[in-house]
Amino acid sequence: MSTEKWAGLRAAVGRPVPVVVRRLVVHEFRALHSLGLWTVRRRHRIPEGAVRVPYTGPQTGMMYAFLFVSVVETVVLALVIPWPLVHAILLVVDVYGVVLVLAIHAACVTRPHVVEADGSLRLRYGALFDLRVPVSLIASARVERRYPDGGGLVQVDGNGVLDLAVGSQTTVTVELAGPVEFVRPLGRRGSARVLRFHADDPRAAVAALQRGPAPPPLTPERTAPSSTPDLPA
Repeated sequence: MSTEKWAGLRAAVGRPVPVVVRRLVVHEFRALHSLGLWTVRRRHRIPEGAVRVPYTGPQTGMMYAFLFVSVVETVVLALVIPWPLVHAILLVVDVYGVVLVLAIHAACVTRPHVVEADGSLRLRYGALFDLRVPVSLIASARVERRYPDGGGLVQVDGNGVLDLAVGSQTTVTVELAGPVEFVRPLGRRGSARVLRFHADDPRAAVAALQRGPAPPPLTPERTAPSSTPDLPA
């Protein structure tokens, strides 16, 4: 199938499907892909020379507790429901729910924040949020623990401050020289001049951001071989 036909097919399929539904389906597929990466201990698109900034610490215990409750619920329903068809349907739904919980956590583990070798910043939350900030926009970075009010993964106030909290907290604040555009998990767009996010090791994250672009590799100077000294007369 040609590129034009493929683009036309995608447009025809996408029109009747709401943007929110399409984005949720894409997020789900990416989470399941991350579960495969997690199984083989790989990370998603970490460039050479980049610094990984994990952020899953505050939510790991909660995710495993939720997973345990889901497994217990599956077992209890299997023992209580007497109708085979209903039992089979609920079993499939519950097992898929357990897999999806694992996949969401795996997406967060395999897609950490990244400070790249050129000093740019990539903020992520699993497969739900992805924001790239070029080094030219990063004015300052500091360790600052905050507990944002309100709910939701991405919060933006009227002053252009974006909070990407994990476990209801952020630990790093990055001030920008200009606004940066971003896309919320369900498709809404916004802009921010201050970024607050959680890092398990905020000091290491700030140190990587303050380090700036890595210097180019040194090329040893080539010198001509010394001439052989004349023999004494």
